[in-house]
Order: sequence, then structure tokens, then C-alpha cells
Amino acid sequence: MNTEKLSTSLVKNVNHTSFTVTDLDRVLGFLCKGLGLRLIDKSSRDPETMEKIVGVKEVDVLIAYVQAPSHRIELIKYLGPLDARIEIVRPCDTGFCHLAFDVHDIDATLKVAAEYQFAPVNEPIPVLAGPNVGSFCAYLRDPEGITFEVIGPRLG
Repeated sequence: MNTEKLSTSLVKNVNHTSFTVTDLDRVLGFLCKGLGLRLIDKSSRDPETMEKIVGVKEVDVLIAYVQAPSHRIELIKYLGPLDARIEIVRPCDTGFCHLAFDVHDIDATLKVAAEYQFAPVNEPIPVLAGPNVGSFCAYLRDPEGITFEVIGPRLG
């Protein structure tokens, strides 16, 4: 474990975690209506500026920001370039990422997730090691491969 003081870090905070999505409204529905998070912005961006930021030609985006407790989530829907594609990667593939939520009731969360096409990879399993011991966890994936993990008790 690194014992350096955090004050020496160049990072002062995590700003957001980003996911590229094709069905922005469905993913927003899951996060905001389903999980109760708050939409704080949904707007387009200047294509020239975005091209410089992401390094993709002919880029056109619609971006939404969702506020979770202590964390912001950015969802980007690319309207261009026209050759954008869906690449579904496995958790063992480089580039895969997920965001984990601590939830009050994992089974209730799975029911809500199903309404927005997020399905569990497997039934919730007990966490046997690490900082979440005593909880249950499950990966939720949508048809595009967007993955969220939920961690919490089974109350049902």
C-alpha cells in the first residue's frame, strides 16, 4: 500500500466516469427513474471542440451528466461519425470498465434494472474477500455491453 500523503497527489478529485451509449434515453431512464439519480445536464457540444478533445473526425455528440452520491456519470451518445460501432468486450478484455453502486437491496435493484434491459450476468453471489465482505454482488449488462455492478444485501 502506498503510504505517501494524499496532499502530494496531483489529483484533487474524481470528476466523472464516462460511458459511450447508443440508447441514451434508456440508460438515463435506468439511472434516473430506476435508481433515483439526478440528471444535471443533457446537451450537445460543439463538433470542432469535441473533435479536438476526443481525436475523432466528424464527431457529433449528445452528452448527459447524472449525479450519483459522491460521483458524477457522463453518458455520451455519438451521432457521428457514421462509422461508429458497438464493440462488446468481456471483463477480461483490455478496455473493459464498469461502475459499481452500493445499493440498499440488491434484489429490488435487479428488478428495476430489468425494466431498462440491464440483466444480471449471474444471480447475486456473496462477496468473500476484500472491502465488501458480507455483501452480495452482481454485474448488470445491457445489450450494448454497458456494465454496472451492484453491491448490497439481499433483503427479499
